[in-house]
Amino acid sequence: MSKYTIGIDVGGTKIAYGLFDENNNLLVRARQDSNPGMDCEEFFSNIAQKVIEMAPDGDLGKINGVGIGMPSYIDFDAGYIIKTVSLTKLREFHARDYLSEKLGGMKVALDNDAHAAALAEHRYGAGRGFSHMLYCPVSTGLSSGIIINNELFRGSYGFSGESGHTIITPGEGLLCGCGNRGCVMSWCSGLMIVRHIQNWISAGEASIMSELAGSADMIQTAHIDEAFDRGDALAVRAVEQMAGYLAVWLFNLYLTLNINCFVFGGGLLNMGDKLFSRVRRQFDGYNQNSYPVYFKTAELGEDFGIIGAAALVD
Repeated sequence: MSKYTIGIDVGGTKIAYGLFDENNNLLVRARQDSNPGMDCEEFFSNIAQKVIEMAPDGDLGKINGVGIGMPSYIDFDAGYIIKTVSLTKLREFHARDYLSEKLGGMKVALDNDAHAAALAEHRYGAGRGFSHMLYCPVSTGLSSGIIINNELFRGSYGFSGESGHTIITPGEGLLCGCGNRGCVMSWCSGLMIVRHIQNWISAGEASIMSELAGSADMIQTAHIDEAFDRGDALAVRAVEQMAGYLAVWLFNLYLTLNINCFVFGGGLLNMGDKLFSRVRRQFDGYNQNSYPVYFKTAELGEDFGIIGAAALVD
């Protein structure tokens, strides 16, 4: 009997599902919104119901296992969610065991979403051929998945790579969902740069972004992109702030791990050269040697999360 695998990519705003056959071919995609108001049991009961709906012929016995990538601090060995910055009710919960029980004892693998994406891009995408690789999602949040000697490195407790929450300006700046002020993410993630812009506008600075969005409260990163192209000074300031802190973040990772392949994914890639040419230029300015460092774009498109999540089941 053919065995299938389901990969699930949980994000702050959406949940993506993929059904894969035994040859890793993606057969079916599905998507639903994330609900930040759900508690842990309700959230994972909803996921269990979706898995049941996706089972071929309604037969859970045909599913070999389910892999889930979460935007969370995960104790991998225990299958335990420690906390989730973007979905704050998902914390202190044995999600793997709960979901497995809901699915009749099915194998469930639970890991951080950046870890899952790192597996996907290393095996099938832009990281192929590199023994060491860093996958860096740059989107609503920032993180990293670390591949060393062709293996995913999880660390002592399973949540390695939460580098977006490393502190660079202790006690300064906006309060991040991680509970600290001054982490990298608080200065330059897609979510937090919008909050900086809203604060600047509230303080009296002018920008066409409010007009483009309908109001300051409705500004999104796409409006930064458009306003930048129109020469808006506040949008330029935002992009330069993002680039500056992203370059510091990446250079510190490079010095700490000496990994020379960075693979980037996430929504901020849509800003293109206006952001990443600045990041590259500043990174190179910090780097005082001639050894090559590769900045690569993820190759698996929107499916990278579900592909990586399915790979967790191996």
